[in-house]
Amino acid sequence: MPHFDLVIIGTGSGNSIPGPEFETWSIAIIEDGLFGGTCLNVGCIPTKMFVHPAELADAGRHGAPLGIDAELKSVDWPGIRDRIFARIDAIEAGGRAYREGPECPNITVFSGRGRFTAAKTVHVDLHDGGTAQVTADRFVLAAGSHAVVPSVPGLAAVPGEAPAPDGRGDGGAPFHTSDTIMRLAHLPASMVILGGGYIAAEFAHVFSSFGVKVTQIARGKRLLKSQDADVSAQFTQEAAARYNVLLETTVSNAARAGDGVELVVNGPTGLRTLRADVLLVATGRRPNGAGLEVEKTGVELDGHGRVVVDKFQRTRVEGIFALGDVSSHYQLKHVANHEAKVVKHNLAKPEAPKSSDHRFVPAAVFTDPQIASVGITEDHAIKAGIAHAVKVQKYGDIAAGWAREDSRHFLKVLADPATGLLLGAHALGPEAATVIQPLIQAMHFGQTAHDVANKQYWIHPALSELVENALLGLPEPTNQTEPTGAAGAEEV
Repeated sequence: MPHFDLVIIGTGSGNSIPGPEFETWSIAIIEDGLFGGTCLNVGCIPTKMFVHPAELADAGRHGAPLGIDAELKSVDWPGIRDRIFARIDAIEAGGRAYREGPECPNITVFSGRGRFTAAKTVHVDLHDGGTAQVTADRFVLAAGSHAVVPSVPGLAAVPGEAPAPDGRGDGGAPFHTSDTIMRLAHLPASMVILGGGYIAAEFAHVFSSFGVKVTQIARGKRLLKSQDADVSAQFTQEAAARYNVLLETTVSNAARAGDGVELVVNGPTGLRTLRADVLLVATGRRPNGAGLEVEKTGVELDGHGRVVVDKFQRTRVEGIFALGDVSSHYQLKHVANHEAKVVKHNLAKPEAPKSSDHRFVPAAVFTDPQIASVGITEDHAIKAGIAHAVKVQKYGDIAAGWAREDSRHFLKVLADPATGLLLGAHALGPEAATVIQPLIQAMHFGQTAHDVANKQYWIHPALSELVENALLGLPEPTNQTEPTGAAGAEEV
């Protein structure tokens, strides 16, 4: 049974930990799936590589108010797909080859499914049919998450383009998850998307932009219900204008219908039957801690299946750390990367540990309209009794938005009325994920709303003026104490 100084389970952000500071350590890496994790292979990177072509395909929809009459002639789905995954698959293969090659002499890669069997002991069912047992002084759990498939009668056992019921498959209704939908052989004529969150929203945008007849089914009264209520309501309205949206609706049964699916759904008007070429199940992701059987090494899971860690990313077992989707409340790559840096430091310098900073975690949804957020929502502030001032700045009231004839989109900012410090920001509209960045910076560095608005230039006419005008629209703070930080430059 080989013993290592460090075992890393998962090659997403966990793969960034081995470096020169650990070149004298013996390190094992265990990976059950594709090298590089969710983001590289089935998450943020390939999805955004589909989003950009979707934006180009959908551009004509925005042209009419500007005097442009354009239409989409065709979409080369195999060409788009193969261009994307030729790049992604090469990076995956290269990452694996690097860790297995002579450049990393202190690293051993185990390709297979690992699970704890005892204290700091992992059994690995190798992909080549063999097994291995490894022990270590230290572990990093970075095994990510997996797509959740709800219990719907009639669904096939596994996602993918299920074969016909001729003995080669289970005969259930074929479906896809975000892990498989991007590798479809052909662009379907119709698709049902089950789910009301950001994964469902992004794929609804992509496929509807490519001309697919999309129906989205959500249990809630609004799409993206975790967003600010005003953002969620406006997005739901715009999504429903683009494709068929069924709210407060559940799926009672699924069945194969030729090469497609037939769903019985129950909504406000009662039962109805839907047919589509493809079913995408996009109902969220669940941490992989339970699959690792972490309890057998003494690691605790919370009620949502997340590995429990402290602010230093340490579990309750000395020498075992966790990061990313397997433990984090934020299923976001930039959070996993941040936590990996913290773990890397704490492994190398346990005498001077650093803590993760989760105070102001931003997120974006790459739909049309685009969405970005950071900090608390207005509803949260009201329910929690947090004093706050609010300003909603419309895109159409700045020059760049006016030039686009944008009458629907906005930025909402919340600030502490006493100090002027920002509490949250929520953008819905063009380039929202970029527009919001100055506000993320202001929150992290403790800059007041009026300082950010008044003590720098804002390019005119640019979308960034949305931020400037929103901040100028907030009331002056009641506490006029001079903020700490560098003094402004003398005006000349």
